[in-house]
Amino acid sequence: MKTINGLTLKEMIISGANNLFNCYPEVDALNVFPVPDGDTGTNMNLTISSGAKEVANRNDNNIYNIAKAFSKGLLMGARGNSGVILSQIFRGFASGLEGKEKVDAVGLAEAFISGKNVAYKAVMRPVEGTILTVIREASEELNDKVEENMSIEECFEILIKQAKISLAHTPDLLPVLKEVGVVDSGGTGLVKILEGFYSALKGNVIEKNMATVTESAPNQMAGAEVEGDEFGYCTEFLLRVPEDPSSQGKKVFVEKRFASVLQAHGNSIVIVRDEDIVKVHVHTLIPGYLLNYAQQFGEFVKIKVENMSEQHTELVNQGKEPGKEKEEVKQEAKEYGIIAVASGKGLSDLFKEYRADYVVTGGQTMNPSTEDFVEAIKKVNAKKIFILPNNSNIIMAATQACDVAPEGVEVKVIPSKTIPQGLVACMMFNPEENFEQNVEDMTSALESVKSGQVTNAIKDTSVNGVEIKEGEYIGIVNKEIVCSTPSRKETLENIIAEMVDDYSSIITLIIGEGVEEAEVDAIVKELSDKYDEVEVDVKQGDQPVYPFMVGVE
Repeated sequence: MKTINGLTLKEMIISGANNLFNCYPEVDALNVFPVPDGDTGTNMNLTISSGAKEVANRNDNNIYNIAKAFSKGLLMGARGNSGVILSQIFRGFASGLEGKEKVDAVGLAEAFISGKNVAYKAVMRPVEGTILTVIREASEELNDKVEENMSIEECFEILIKQAKISLAHTPDLLPVLKEVGVVDSGGTGLVKILEGFYSALKGNVIEKNMATVTESAPNQMAGAEVEGDEFGYCTEFLLRVPEDPSSQGKKVFVEKRFASVLQAHGNSIVIVRDEDIVKVHVHTLIPGYLLNYAQQFGEFVKIKVENMSEQHTELVNQGKEPGKEKEEVKQEAKEYGIIAVASGKGLSDLFKEYRADYVVTGGQTMNPSTEDFVEAIKKVNAKKIFILPNNSNIIMAATQACDVAPEGVEVKVIPSKTIPQGLVACMMFNPEENFEQNVEDMTSALESVKSGQVTNAIKDTSVNGVEIKEGEYIGIVNKEIVCSTPSRKETLENIIAEMVDDYSSIITLIIGEGVEEAEVDAIVKELSDKYDEVEVDVKQGDQPVYPFMVGVE
């Protein structure tokens, strides 16, 4: 075909989103570091799912209108650096189509060049060997070779061929990729999307494979949440899980994996386990799917499914729409507010103790979206707000939220990359100071703390000269892997030795979920004896993935 319109682009978007959904565990597995936080595929999947949802019910022939709606969905759903960059690529792509009802080969090439330009401008320090390189080289190759009257199919053949060549060369540009023996995960995700686009052009709109989510790793989510006015079904059940699952033909129940699948397909989730009984509450659009999934791990004791959409309709018909019984009185906005990102009840409570007004649930394995931050900004109801991302992969989404924050609210990201940095920045907040001084003081405080983490290795590899075996405990200091040992206690001691110097005055030890009190007591005693002039402060964080986080000031 010589041109495409909005309806064709919509089919391409849906096909591209579904293709990435089917492949996102593969993209996650390309994580450079051997830690259980590979989430590039998950982030890109959730981001493009948000964009696809925005156009799914639109029947508009105007290609700019579809591209603009897609861009808006991507922007609000963007998670992680890869998701934000993806949203910027298609923001530029949409800008390149402005004023067009349909587009030909030359216009398509110009739109992709526009996408490349906007994406590069959005990144303060662009790194080559990433998704940026793939979109740059692919779009430039198409722009060089495009001709009048060229078919759209030929355009995508050129674009995808160069994208794959560029992806294969990413290890040559980014040494860490070569060391680990993988190509860039963000670039891989982009290729999957483009291949989905091309498949739709040829008349084959790729369908979503719902088996993907049950085969993926524990931290991966599929992006089918109940949102807005999609009331869905209130689903509750009691599940008895056997002590020996294999004897009854069942799978081993792992709460993290189970929770992540529920998060992928619903919200308002509560999971409580008492010995062999698991009690679950979830709002979902697909209760049957979740019940089938749950039955892999045990047998139901009790099930209750209620259609909330029907309940809502009945209440509306009776003039009792939920939330409308009383006219809400809008409270006057306070002067300052703080939003922090953390995962784990202990960390959430700790940030609130340190004067954070709202804690967005998320972290290394669950990056919040731009929309999550926008909603948090609204709920805080303050004139001036500080956001503490507490993770380098969340900073871009938080920054993007500042650009689309409600009018009249001044929002600033304090670029904390770790939980210890976020806690120190929180403590530096002074409500008596002006906004600019607080920004300066809180940002400066980030440099006053060294950050360390202990986590599990999920594969054999070598990073920065450190030989790592699957199942060992990895020690990370200031985002760099410094050691790997079979003992998490030894790994913790190694990173603290790396962090403490003559100027250190306090070690903050943040305890993750599953760490026994006896182990903590023994560690604290050893640290107090070894570093007798340094205070050891223990905080219960309940964070997943990392049994220990450490801050040294």
